[in-house]
Amino acid sequence: MKKILSLFIGLVLFTNSSKADEGMWLPQLLGEQVYADMVKKGLKLTKEQLYSINKASLKDAIIIFGGGCTGEIVSKEGLVFTNHHCGYGAIAAASTVEHNYLRDGFWAKNKNEEIYAKGVHAQFLIRIEDVTDKVNEKLKALSKEEIPVKLPGIMAEIGKKAVEGTELEGRVNSFFKDNQFLLFVYERYKDVRLVGTPPESIGKFGGDTDNWEWPRHTGDFSIFRVYMSKDGKPADYNAENVPLKPKYFLPVSIKGFKDGDYTMIYGYPGGTNRYETSYGVKLKTDIENPTLVDLRDMRLKFMLEERKKDPAVNLQLSSSYAQIANYWKFFDGESKQLLKYKVYEQKQQSEKDFTTWAKGKPDYETIFSDVEKTYVGWRPYAKHRVYIREGILGSPLLSFASNMMALDATMKKPGVKPEEIANITKALRSAFEKFMEDENITSDRNILASVLHMFYKDVDANQHPKAEFDRIKAKYGDLTKLETYKAVSQDVFANTMFLNKEKTNAFLDKSDTAALHKDPAFMLASAFVSNYNTNYGKYFTEFTNKNTLLNRAYLKGYLEMNKGKTFYPDANFTMRVSYGHVKSYSPKDAVKYSHVCTLKGMMDKYKPGDYEFDLPKKQLELVSAKDYGQYKDAGLNDIVVGFITTNDITGGNSGSPVINAKGELVGLAFDGNYEALSHKIAFDKDLNRTICLDVRYMLWVVDKLGGATNIINELDLRK
Repeated sequence: MKKILSLFIGLVLFTNSSKADEGMWLPQLLGEQVYADMVKKGLKLTKEQLYSINKASLKDAIIIFGGGCTGEIVSKEGLVFTNHHCGYGAIAAASTVEHNYLRDGFWAKNKNEEIYAKGVHAQFLIRIEDVTDKVNEKLKALSKEEIPVKLPGIMAEIGKKAVEGTELEGRVNSFFKDNQFLLFVYERYKDVRLVGTPPESIGKFGGDTDNWEWPRHTGDFSIFRVYMSKDGKPADYNAENVPLKPKYFLPVSIKGFKDGDYTMIYGYPGGTNRYETSYGVKLKTDIENPTLVDLRDMRLKFMLEERKKDPAVNLQLSSSYAQIANYWKFFDGESKQLLKYKVYEQKQQSEKDFTTWAKGKPDYETIFSDVEKTYVGWRPYAKHRVYIREGILGSPLLSFASNMMALDATMKKPGVKPEEIANITKALRSAFEKFMEDENITSDRNILASVLHMFYKDVDANQHPKAEFDRIKAKYGDLTKLETYKAVSQDVFANTMFLNKEKTNAFLDKSDTAALHKDPAFMLASAFVSNYNTNYGKYFTEFTNKNTLLNRAYLKGYLEMNKGKTFYPDANFTMRVSYGHVKSYSPKDAVKYSHVCTLKGMMDKYKPGDYEFDLPKKQLELVSAKDYGQYKDAGLNDIVVGFITTNDITGGNSGSPVINAKGELVGLAFDGNYEALSHKIAFDKDLNRTICLDVRYMLWVVDKLGGATNIINELDLRK
């Protein structure tokens, strides 16, 4: 542990006090300088209270919720708070048209009413170990070209070996572009149950219009519970399981706060790339983001049309629509902010300084000339790759049909064993069930027609699957017209076996490759995916591998150039803590945003019957009667719905606890602000804000709207 600590202390940078809120710090490795700054900002806890391997501490209350969110334990019986959008899939899966918990909300008044959330797991961090030497020892035997290819396997092997003979999970993560490696050991609990969720009109109030915007009045929360076996161990779902007895849980404060108060956010930020080069920024703003935004915009339009027509379809498409919409707006905003604040030019200046320093240093002096060559080689094919991932495979039917390519390849292998085919067909049956549950034929058919048309117009004609477009032209006509592709899509959906359960299961029983090659959905998907994989995928692999090595060398040199200063590592879905303050801000001339928004502001936005801004009748009655109970902010004589802080977060922090100086929960982080959506690549010290749900509004909804006083009584409330 001392070895890790000394390394990270040597990498912490404070260039000036105005940037003090930047950084997603590893809580177990806080250097004295960082901790001292936290105390200076207002923290009242010791380092051991933040993170300890010997005693219960804040870190023991923080979980990975599901596959990509954060949650926190808030009671001695394993109660979990997280965001509504993190629990969205589980809530939708538990819902039916008759019992639509997504639309109407759900509150378990006792533990027997809680609903098992199939597939939702809770992971607790157990320990961390520095394995840099172990990884580097294995890398010594490899050539430079082999390192990017074999490194993931080496990391997986070390992680697996570290937990052999246990039920624990070990994952090795890379830091500072493969210059450091840490092993994280987790314990996974598989029995997680839905306890409560507000109606969707509260949990998604504001919809896509308010997404990434402030002020924000979304009640973005859901409540779950972790269960364990009677002998206190993680276990699969069983009615006999009992609520988890956690090592630590967060007390909940309803005392409120003021502008300038200290805040911390614990959680699992998914990924940043703040050491990205100028070449990467330009590729993103020129090609990757605009293409992705256009394709997602098209998909969302057709999905929304069908959602509005039928409550059952609305429920069916709700989860996938929310996932697509969330980052549609993000990538649009990211590009605009990167361009507005000239991040490309800032990166260029930083690289110029590095190149000046690197003169005469053989390991570093040619890095950026090599980086330039690498991007020049890949750039012509970048749009094509986005079109495959977000366009062709953005059609759920073609995405599922493309999975059959693995079965097709396996069946063609000489001497293939029956069990190999059996394993693939088993996975395909499971994927087919999920596909059929989520498939809306009308929206998908429209998506497919549009994406084929867009592909033809936007992707370099020299990269087209020529034989496929020739076939379409011969059979359907003019390749420049949308009507041509509507006819193609109509035929695909009318004649594929993959929309018929009996035919698909019969095919999987026989694994008949001849039948597969007659299916129009498979043939269309295969034509586009094979064209990319065969002719252009190799360029992406070459680009990625070269870029990985160059980034590794660049970061090594950059840290050497700035020796004695300190840097935090990029986010990579490992536990982090950021610290800052509740803070108002001015996004532009003559505009100032308060640090809080209230029920009054929510009522100003309210539109009866609106898709995004409707509210439950009972909530309107409670607001009209000013029935705020113990959750009212005395200074405002209203309920605070949301607040903003200067904390540094990113995707994966959804559901993270916002904690005050005393270690008490005051809110849930759930979004960033539009003016600072460049945050994955460049942190904005002036405009960056984290949008948080006030726990007082959350508990008011649980108590007054939901009548679930049992949940309130379970908490350690600080008044």
